[in-house]
Amino acid sequence: MSPSIISEAASPSTAVSQQVSRSFWYAVRRRLMRDPTTIGCSAILLVIAVAAILAPLITSHDPFATSIAKRLLPPGSQGHLLGTDELGRDLLTRIVYGGRMSLFMGFTPVVLATGIGGFLGIVAGYAGGGLNMTIMRLIDVFYAFPSVLLAVAISGVLGAGLANSLVALTLVFIPPIARVAESATTQVRAQDFVEAARATGASTFRIVVTHVLSNVVGPILIFASSLISVSIVLGSGLSFLGLGVVPPEAEWGLMLNTLRQSIYVAPVNAVLPGVMIFVTSMCANLISDGLRSAMDVKV
Repeated sequence: MSPSIISEAASPSTAVSQQVSRSFWYAVRRRLMRDPTTIGCSAILLVIAVAAILAPLITSHDPFATSIAKRLLPPGSQGHLLGTDELGRDLLTRIVYGGRMSLFMGFTPVVLATGIGGFLGIVAGYAGGGLNMTIMRLIDVFYAFPSVLLAVAISGVLGAGLANSLVALTLVFIPPIARVAESATTQVRAQDFVEAARATGASTFRIVVTHVLSNVVGPILIFASSLISVSIVLGSGLSFLGLGVVPPEAEWGLMLNTLRQSIYVAPVNAVLPGVMIFVTSMCANLISDGLRSAMDVKV
């Protein structure tokens, strides 16, 4: 059979596959738009992100300017809507600016781990054999340690700092994402449409990009989205322990650490950064649940 005939035979299958993929994502988007919880949580996260980005336009206070005379002012004080912290810095300003660091530490490690872990998992799942064994056994080494302890250990070795925290969190999230990607790819590899693509002479790269990737991106995306809330909490936890963002930067976990000694004097001020961590991580978790439900569709 000539290449042209093979191409003609393969093109209808590819067109049908692309049409099914478009129909699937259209159904996912439609179900997401009809989920009030997902829409509401997305709106809250969007407001937090926009406020963090436009922080200089929202507040005129300097997030690093201290004033011992104004320390631990209660919420509602003149010129300080949410009060001040232990050094007299405006809490609203610190919380808004702190959203930059906290959201960055929540999303960036997950994005990086999804790219690296997804690539390793897809390669291992599609190749199989010795390559699969080698990659997955290396991945299994990381499972010997709980994620929290592993993140603390890596950060402790690398030292405090934003960059080191990102490295630690990324390394923590790569193994589970790789495991999910490998499992999904192994299942897809055995499907009839993949065998049909091989029979038509399609290259490995084309099969992976056209047929495998479109079918495994859903499970990978769902699982990765569930890690965002974990990343926010872990990132804040590292800063709380002194292994993440260092003073005087504004970050919710670090703010919790510096305000914890004032919990009995100004309890509302002390818990505000924790409330932001809770709200943000909970919204991210609910969005992940909504995405999981929306992607459970048949086309």
